[in-house]
Amino acid sequence: MIQGGDPNSKNADKGELLGQGGPSYTIPAEFNPNYFHKKGALAAARKGDDVNPSKASSGSQFYIVQGNVYSLAQLDMMVTRNMHAPFTDAEKEAYTQIGGSPHLDGSYTVFGEVIEGFEVLDKLMRVPVDAYDRPLTDLKFSIKIFNLD
Repeated sequence: MIQGGDPNSKNADKGELLGQGGPSYTIPAEFNPNYFHKKGALAAARKGDDVNPSKASSGSQFYIVQGNVYSLAQLDMMVTRNMHAPFTDAEKEAYTQIGGSPHLDGSYTVFGEVIEGFEVLDKLMRVPVDAYDRPLTDLKFSIKIFNLD
């Protein structure tokens, strides 16, 4: 995945660990079974369950899913092992065709998706990173948000 929105990333020193910054508030979690972690999903980052049992979303940080392509057998195994609720037909199609990160479903709020520019997402995932998964050369990006409803 590609994560952004940490206000501490602006002008951060090279090699500095990022991903912990943000405003003092969180946003209540919103889980909708129609929005899941397929490739290109835009979701809210959050602190871990040990300090955030309500799974409240960060007030600023977000991520875009890259993930992996899964076989139907792998998805069935996740269900059998109680790692995921039974997959819908739409989830099965997405996870077996374009990929994603099904283990995040129901734990992080998905609020949008990439509708074009997947080649840019793929290119960003190939950028060399340091031990903290931070790009060796800082990348700046912008996102345009459209309401398609």
